[in-house]
Amino acid sequence: MFVELGLFFAFALLLTIYVRWKYAYWKKKNVPYTVPQFPFGNAENPFTRKYYFGEWLQKFYQSFKKRGEKHAGIYIITSPNYVPIDPEIIKNIMQRDFAHFVDRGFYYNEKDEPLSAHLFAIGGQKWRNLRTKLTPTFTSGKMKMMFDTLVECTHPLEEIMNDFCASTLPVDIKDLLARFTTDVIGSCAFGLECNSFKSDNAEFRYHGRKIFEPKNKIDTLKILFSAARPEWARKLGVVLLPKDSTSFFFDVVRSTVNYRRTNNIHRKDMLQIVMDLEHPEKRSESSLTLEEIAAQAFVFFLAGFETSSTTMTFCLYELAANLDLQQKVRDEINQVLKSHNGKITYDAIMEMKYMNQVIDETLRKYPPVAFLTRRCVKDYVVPDQDVKIEKGTMVLISVLGLHRDPEYFKDPEKFDPERFSDENKLDITPFTYIPFGEGPRLCIGMRFGMMQTKVGLACLLRNYSFSVSSRTQTQFKWDKFSLILTTEQPIWLDVRKIT
Repeated sequence: MFVELGLFFAFALLLTIYVRWKYAYWKKKNVPYTVPQFPFGNAENPFTRKYYFGEWLQKFYQSFKKRGEKHAGIYIITSPNYVPIDPEIIKNIMQRDFAHFVDRGFYYNEKDEPLSAHLFAIGGQKWRNLRTKLTPTFTSGKMKMMFDTLVECTHPLEEIMNDFCASTLPVDIKDLLARFTTDVIGSCAFGLECNSFKSDNAEFRYHGRKIFEPKNKIDTLKILFSAARPEWARKLGVVLLPKDSTSFFFDVVRSTVNYRRTNNIHRKDMLQIVMDLEHPEKRSESSLTLEEIAAQAFVFFLAGFETSSTTMTFCLYELAANLDLQQKVRDEINQVLKSHNGKITYDAIMEMKYMNQVIDETLRKYPPVAFLTRRCVKDYVVPDQDVKIEKGTMVLISVLGLHRDPEYFKDPEKFDPERFSDENKLDITPFTYIPFGEGPRLCIGMRFGMMQTKVGLACLLRNYSFSVSSRTQTQFKWDKFSLILTTEQPIWLDVRKIT
């Protein structure tokens, strides 16, 4: 009995000493910090959290900004994380001194979960090589090649919208737009019809929704463990994605690739472009394995359908709440399309400058990716601060904090597309507007995301008018467990067909 008590107290003493030592990290470096509390540090209890992670980080950003700090240190459990506040420090991390921050620090397990080893997650030289190979996938020429396929996906969207107009029922706009972007990515990435509007259980829609759905307690613990100890997690074979979903996507890619090769079929889509990098008869350094092809197709799908549908949702909400702005966008759409024989073409979309401003302002106020991460890969001294960020330290950048900072965007809660007019956007402080990231790890699919967003909005706004339904809770509460900035409750819009 006494032995057990002695061991318990000895363990408790050692744990206390260890935690106090870990929690003295930022104080020793003379970096501003908030006093952490064991066991979660400055983080919320993951099972009883009150805030979406991006909102939680924004609060730290605002707190340190009010104190006039240029950077800060926080703790997630016992791991020290660096939070840059000053845009110049952010610029150094993301661009000028990028060689010190190549990695995002996301967990992936190439052996047990090959689809997790995609361009967004991997780092180091492997990332550099893959980025070089995949960059040609998203040139303007390749975007034009996929454009007609994208426009075809607007037809089912119009059909379902007509049904809502006839019924006069309000629309859960995020659900409809997620179906649209699922069809778009399914067609443009895989060359397959997803039929998302025909069934709630259409496979692409089902698995896309499943991957982004809130996690249970076991999954949350796995995420925390893999983030804190990625090497241990890989050795233990920890996987984070639903196995049936990764199996579905891998089987789709494998069967599609085999079918095209066997039948000598060549499609104008992302999968074909990536396939062309892989030469089964003459392997070379530029070749991709089937697993690598599947991983890239997988991340194209996930990143493409969720972020664009989120952007369109908030954009239509703001236009529904600001009818004068909605009419201004509609007038531009009609004017441009009139000079293109009434057809939505690539050139027509590129001419819609005010729509660009509206989308840019939507991305400012509602960045789908509300925070960015980097992992320090070699020791780095912060210029003019005499602070060394040690190798392995995670960096957390609050996109939401920057985008809603009144120092950079006056009256930040106001939806004002004029911020992004040709004249005004020159006044935006560099690295305070980063919805797609910045530097060498700028979102590779930015052009495609903007293109499908503009096509979807052009299709809807020229044919339908939108207003905010009484069912919508306009005091938004963010979904605490979502990876992407999204509301807890649906955004309902009333829709009327323009005759």
